[in-house]
Amino acid sequence: MSKPYNNTKATLALAKASFRSIMRSPSAVVFTLAFPLIFILVFGFLGGGGVKVDLAIAPGSDLQNPIINAIEQINVIHIVKDKDADEIKAELEKGHIAAVINVKKNTSGTPAYLANVQYTSASIDKGSILKSVLANLMYTLNSKDIKPTVAQLNESTVQGRIYRTIDFILPGQLGFSLLSTGVFGTAFVFFSLRQTLVIKRFFATPVSRASIVFGEGIARIGFALCGAVFIILIGHFFFHFTLIHGVITVLNMLLLAIIGLVVFMGFGFIVSGIAKSESTIPPISNIITLPQFLLSGTFFSIDAFPSWLQPISRALPLTYLNDAMRKVAFEGAGLWDVKHQILIMAIWGIGVYIVAVKVFKWE
Repeated sequence: MSKPYNNTKATLALAKASFRSIMRSPSAVVFTLAFPLIFILVFGFLGGGGVKVDLAIAPGSDLQNPIINAIEQINVIHIVKDKDADEIKAELEKGHIAAVINVKKNTSGTPAYLANVQYTSASIDKGSILKSVLANLMYTLNSKDIKPTVAQLNESTVQGRIYRTIDFILPGQLGFSLLSTGVFGTAFVFFSLRQTLVIKRFFATPVSRASIVFGEGIARIGFALCGAVFIILIGHFFFHFTLIHGVITVLNMLLLAIIGLVVFMGFGFIVSGIAKSESTIPPISNIITLPQFLLSGTFFSIDAFPSWLQPISRALPLTYLNDAMRKVAFEGAGLWDVKHQILIMAIWGIGVYIVAVKVFKWE
């Protein structure tokens, strides 16, 4: 009796062949490794900077006073309200906000108000900007011909981790790499296999359709994970990218990378199904990838975007992958702590693959 055909071996053989093909593809290496690495090097050497400085108002602080009113008029400061003391403390330690201010009326009468500002060592660059702005503000207020003196500023610092530019940029570049690999790589490969009748020849063999898909998927995931490990190690050892729990953090980031790549491959299947020729793949793929590159917090924080644009940014799957990566790396969050981001990506994945099944062609 002949042995039954082993689709597991077929899947692994296809994965091995596809992996070799990917490694020989200049475009795959460029999008997965070269571009993200170039951006990491550029931003790593340039250092940090921010568009907005977040300043929290402490619970119980007096809100109807000239200090808060003046701060609200300063464009560089973004006031954070409605957070309790524990939330503010956690945000300070993580460097998400530069400082917290507590303004009280002075019962002794002079000056009229006491402003206590607590900075964080986790965001020294933004704290320095805020100190300069507040010092200038206080000088302006107290220089006016008003008696008694308007305010006295008292400052202190909360210790926290140093938040570097690389801690924001590197997760975004990982997302950039995964989206490019998932969409462009999958679309070109499956269109080529269909166009060259390779898949049609597979139908003459006992190889199942699932083996073809899983084989290609395993190859792409393997290649993407190699690229992710390389990028993370470069960022950590050369630019001090924060990995709170070391190897555990890296493993969590790789699991997130797998989830993200599976979702993005669904977009690639859709593109390969609707593309009429190989020349139409890049423009269709760019329609999917460019908005996500620009609006998903890859290079700049979403909070810096206009308010009308932020809901669009927060609807994109890459936004949630980037956010989850940053929480895991810098804040030490586990996968359960980013379950909301994973759930949104899973919902996107289900929707994308439903469309992919409808439009995908094998011949």
